[in-house]
Amino acid sequence: MKLKSLLLTTLVTLLYLQAKAQEVTFKTEYIGKSGYYYLPPGEKPKEKIGDAKGSAMVYQAAANIPLSMKMNENNRPTAWGIGLGGSYVSLKNQNFSEQMVSEIMNLQVGIYHLRPLNDRWSMRASLGMGVFTPTTDFSKLSFKNVLASGSAVFIRHLNPNLSIGGGVAINSSLGYPMVFPAVYVNWKTEGKFDLNVELIDGLEVSAGYDFNDRFKLSYALEMNGQVALLKKDGKDVIFSHQYIVTGFRPEIKIDERLSVTGMAGLNLYRPASYSDRTLKGVFASDNDYFFNVALYSSVGLKMKF
Repeated sequence: MKLKSLLLTTLVTLLYLQAKAQEVTFKTEYIGKSGYYYLPPGEKPKEKIGDAKGSAMVYQAAANIPLSMKMNENNRPTAWGIGLGGSYVSLKNQNFSEQMVSEIMNLQVGIYHLRPLNDRWSMRASLGMGVFTPTTDFSKLSFKNVLASGSAVFIRHLNPNLSIGGGVAINSSLGYPMVFPAVYVNWKTEGKFDLNVELIDGLEVSAGYDFNDRFKLSYALEMNGQVALLKKDGKDVIFSHQYIVTGFRPEIKIDERLSVTGMAGLNLYRPASYSDRTLKGVFASDNDYFFNVALYSSVGLKMKF
């Protein structure tokens, strides 16, 4: 999967707030050191960029707070709520000949609405804004670092385990309002062994087994990322940092409200590069720079209230 595909996913899901139950999550991720490469257009092999290499630490937090919720006879909610999210990335880059972003801060807030339309269809919409910067110094922030977005997605409930949908997402990632396609997929099975596929806010695929009421072990594939908006060489650019990880993910339930999660495995693909803040720049064929495969680990908390 090339950078332009990953970046499009980021632009589409940017500020796409999920209508979950009341929940607060914290997560710390470590991506090990690996070399930095360039993928030329066509079928040419990847090229290593000198002795450049890097690792990353990612800290994330999110909260979903329903303001009102009412369930219908099909157990589907009509809900209004507020979503809050934030992430901080420390990029430990070494031996780069050109300037590289060393930290990213993303802060987001928005309101979401979820409503059943009939027995088979639901609608979900969101409206929000966020700050996406290459620094934690608030005195350096400007309107160039602020993005607004909205989305509307129509969801078809094919059966109790599978829902798919589509719609539009609008945001100002490119400096002006742009409309992107939004895709929704949620497929899961339940029981001691379960499968789960979500393409809602990023990508998550997992297969898990409940050993007992307290411990569950899954094998998962996840995609996540962050962006920073800045000026480089006098031009407005986007620095995007994405990563696809896979590995074993244990979850320990401390009680009905608190769970501890973790993951140990590999970072399969970690694009990190600049692109012009234009549609042409996003899909340019000369910005496919990425870090190679590396070790990955994470630990997190989930709190329901």
